[in-house]
Amino acid sequence: MTLAAKMAELGISLSFSRPRVSNDNAFAESIFRTLKYHHSYPHRRFRDILSVREWVDQFIAWYNTEHRHSGIKYVTPNQRHFGLADNICEIRRSTYEEAKRKHPKRWSRHIKNWQQPEIVKINHPRPIKSIEG
Repeated sequence: MTLAAKMAELGISLSFSRPRVSNDNAFAESIFRTLKYHHSYPHRRFRDILSVREWVDQFIAWYNTEHRHSGIKYVTPNQRHFGLADNICEIRRSTYEEAKRKHPKRWSRHIKNWQQPEIVKINHPRPIKSIEG
């Protein structure tokens, strides 16, 4: 199966982006930024293709098992994928509730919403706050 066929099967449309237009594929742009700013990103060229593959394999392992994503409530992609995120977030919710119960003066608002999002998006519009009282 070709990449184009697999993308069509998954409902992903091909990109026809223009150079230096970063909003064409927000997911790709996001991971590229994470990749380029990772502490292990090389400052010099790779020696060969095997060096590239080794570095990318290590980066992907880190990204999926250690890097906590704000869009999925600071769990790793693997924790979300393997169904662990809801339990982790429930523990966080109960920890926050307990902290608020013990020290209510430290809290001026409600606790953080730790519920996992059903749909994960990048650069989605935020709700508009009303200026009316």
